[in-house]
Amino acid sequence: MIEELEEKVPYNKKPLSIKTQVAKLETRGLVIDDENLAGNYLSNISYYRLRAYTYPFQNNRDSEADHEFIRKDIHFKDIIDLYCFDRRLRSLIFNAIEKIEVSIRTKIIQIYSESTGNSHWYEDESLFKDTSHWVNGEEVFAYNSLSNDISHEIDRSNEDFIKHYKSKYLIPETPPAWMALEVISFGTLSRLYELLNKDDNKKTIAKQFGLNKIDILENWMHALSNLRNCCAHHSRIWNRRLVVRILLPTNADYLFLDRDTIAKTKQNKLFAYLCCVKYILDIISPNNDFHKNLKALIADGGRLLSLKDMGFPDNWNYLGVWRG
Repeated sequence: MIEELEEKVPYNKKPLSIKTQVAKLETRGLVIDDENLAGNYLSNISYYRLRAYTYPFQNNRDSEADHEFIRKDIHFKDIIDLYCFDRRLRSLIFNAIEKIEVSIRTKIIQIYSESTGNSHWYEDESLFKDTSHWVNGEEVFAYNSLSNDISHEIDRSNEDFIKHYKSKYLIPETPPAWMALEVISFGTLSRLYELLNKDDNKKTIAKQFGLNKIDILENWMHALSNLRNCCAHHSRIWNRRLVVRILLPTNADYLFLDRDTIAKTKQNKLFAYLCCVKYILDIISPNNDFHKNLKALIADGGRLLSLKDMGFPDNWNYLGVWRG
């Protein structure tokens, strides 16, 4: 039986002054030790942005409760500590994914350019799967969509090497792979790798990251590009259920996680993603400080931080990839 949709009503809430916002939080049970300081924070970090960090500690189901805080010992500072932890965590993850993205990008460009001997191999449709889907009654071919997006991203690039190519060379109109694929987004690069035929080149790229299944690297690129976008757009990540379920390999060439831990790990939680980030970093950047920096962040995360909300098991520091 289909549930009846809730009837829509006009939105008639009025904007609140900073002072009123502080008072509202206090009325709902948040301990405000310094109203001026709280007001200063709210004038620089919006009430609605902070709502993502107060939400888990409020009664959001009972309309009569009006979002009252379930715990009465939570201070405004605790919320700010959690917000700051999340901000620093985003920065740590963003920097790590940047290294991973650059490495994957470099290997794709180098391996396919060398093996094909074609400077513009990404325009060779025979290298890609012949897949399509239907949109509004029209068949859309995946390669055509990818090609259009690559062209669009090249055209909007302000990189000097792209400008130089366009000013000097008449044909081909598009730059070679080692220029063109440097300016496309990680998401587009992820789609490019996913659409490539399953050949030895594609296997070689996955194998250089100690992965014996192409599907794993395809999934990791897709998942990490989504996580990167969350970080880039300042979205909350500490207790987020991520859209893409990241695959956890049981036959990786290097130390990852044991099968029992993999079976218990939630694939849409941050811990699963961080295991994959740490795994690749250890390959491309030996002796990296990712683990050390993550532990320092967690130690300074504040009273409200719960590792369980991020999918961390109790003994995570001693598991597989984290032992190194």
